[in-house]
Amino acid sequence: MPSSLMGSELFIRFALLLICVGFWYNPLSPVSFTVLVLAWLMDGGLRRFHQTIQEPFVQALLLLCVCLLLGLLWGEIPEHGRIKWIKYFMLLIFIPFYSLLNKERLPWVIGGLVTGYLGVLALGIYQWLVMGEQGIPLLGMSYLSFSATLGIGAVVVVCLADLSQSSKLRVVLWLVALALIWAQFHQNGRILLFATLTTVLLLAFLRYKSELAKFLGIAISVLMITAIFAYSSPVFQNRLVQVKSDIELLQQDNFSSSLGYRLAMWDVGLHGIAERPFFGHGTGVPESYFERTILTYKNGVYKDLPEFQHTSHYHNDWIEIGMHIGMLGISALMFLFWSWYQAFKKGQLSVLGIGLVSYIFLAGLTDTFIIFSRTQILLLMITAVAMHWHKRMR
Repeated sequence: MPSSLMGSELFIRFALLLICVGFWYNPLSPVSFTVLVLAWLMDGGLRRFHQTIQEPFVQALLLLCVCLLLGLLWGEIPEHGRIKWIKYFMLLIFIPFYSLLNKERLPWVIGGLVTGYLGVLALGIYQWLVMGEQGIPLLGMSYLSFSATLGIGAVVVVCLADLSQSSKLRVVLWLVALALIWAQFHQNGRILLFATLTTVLLLAFLRYKSELAKFLGIAISVLMITAIFAYSSPVFQNRLVQVKSDIELLQQDNFSSSLGYRLAMWDVGLHGIAERPFFGHGTGVPESYFERTILTYKNGVYKDLPEFQHTSHYHNDWIEIGMHIGMLGISALMFLFWSWYQAFKKGQLSVLGIGLVSYIFLAGLTDTFIIFSRTQILLLMITAVAMHWHKRMR
């Protein structure tokens, strides 16, 4: 191998390792993204782009981003700091990452992903058990992001257990999944925890739907373990108390709570989509629309909410994109979810596709999960590895 080729190959592998580890740490993210794109260009990524774009998943990512760009035509010039929608474009990092993967580089990427995940997991558990804090402050990672990371890990491990031919390995993987779920019970993300448990039960049903007795046994076991975890978690108990408090505030028409704020955002968001159902209010407009509308909507019952929480997004993937670009965006998002599953199915990993896409969908019902910066990239990397795994096995 010529020295120049060897040098470029080492740089490409370094770029892949860097992105696998660096995306967890915000200050490293711009550097790792830049190095990845440079490696892609060096590897002839532009020349192969016509091949990369043949993948429906890549087409779906590009379509969603193009629709958002078009939405600027009937949107407004974003105010300072009101450009959260740009996070959708981080989805495009999948293109150079996927394009760079091949049989020889795949082990490096898997090793980097596992190492990065285990490092984050260790830091998060340390913060919880030793420091008594939620999330990972060192990485600037909120409790929601860490909870989502735990949930993704649990779903992936359960899927691997389903795919495993070894009964002993299946038991070990299920124990690992339960450990991740146990840790998730000690984070404040209630809906993310619900998404994890629901997805696990769905996967169990799909695996044993022809053996009803076995499925019922697994479902009862999962529910019993869930009850034990819930009873032993002070964090979960506190969140249940908070739900009760939120409901009491709602009965007084006070929406200044976690639950009340979401209900208000969804109410205003659905009202906004109904006003402009086909093309939405324009990319970048939804936040300012909310703050304008609540002054008079339903006699101003929500008008004080910006004082409770800074307006950032609509806490729902579908309402968020619908507010930006209406049914155009919702259709693009539906295509993205469909092609995401197809990407796994094509690689003969349908179980993993069902698990992750179901988790993304459920988590996105109460948050804009599709633009959670770290989990978004983690999911894209897992998808790229899955798409190449079948090629490696051939």
